[in-house]
Amino acid sequence: MISWHQYGHGETAVVLIHGWAADSSIWREQLAPLAARYSVVTLDLAGAGASGANRQSWSLAHFAQDVVAVVAKLPNTHVVLVGAGLGGPVALEAAPAIGPRLAGIIGVETFRTIGLAPPLPSLVERELQTFHSDFQGSVRRYVGGTLFHPQADPALVRSVADLMAQAPPERSLVELAELNRLDYASILPAVKAPIVVVDSDLGGAVDAARLQHVAPRLQVLTLNGADSFAMLDDAPRFNTTLLQALASVGAQ
Repeated sequence: MISWHQYGHGETAVVLIHGWAADSSIWREQLAPLAARYSVVTLDLAGAGASGANRQSWSLAHFAQDVVAVVAKLPNTHVVLVGAGLGGPVALEAAPAIGPRLAGIIGVETFRTIGLAPPLPSLVERELQTFHSDFQGSVRRYVGGTLFHPQADPALVRSVADLMAQAPPERSLVELAELNRLDYASILPAVKAPIVVVDSDLGGAVDAARLQHVAPRLQVLTLNGADSFAMLDDAPRFNTTLLQALASVGAQ
């Protein structure tokens, strides 16, 4: 069972897909601004938030099927998928099944490795070793040390770390490994809708030229000085940029 909620009554449905080890609550600051113009849908991917965990596979393709199933219930003629982190590749995987209804895909803090060869399996395993040995501690260190600026509100950093650290390690590690092994060259050719990347410059700005070499219709909007959770700690600027991205894909 996939838990989802709808807000607003716009012509275009904007479907918000959360990232790894999170849930739909990360979009709470976007609901009112988006619902003033669009029909907004939030969902919890399988095993997250209020959604069920009765399955054996935790692949991106299966998460994409969850998104497709929710979209199939919507009456809207046009749909835009907005995916944060892992939610971005999930949106790409879902795109072919949604077909001509899909007006665009907006990736938030994702798609940075488009155009790069997938890392060797041995490297992925080495990178994830600390998560295997101490999942909660590694998640908390990752959140505090990688996803936020040092000056970020400590209470917000703790709340995000608490959310992500409570994810079940067994399936979360499977998802993380698949995400790190992702080969965009295998899924981008089937995506016909325009793509917009909304990304911070935390850790360095995204290489727009490399991404656009692979996906010529892709557009990059950079939030200078923001971090990976700008939707929460820089919401007014993030919302303005997200509305700009929606307009750029023709969302009505």
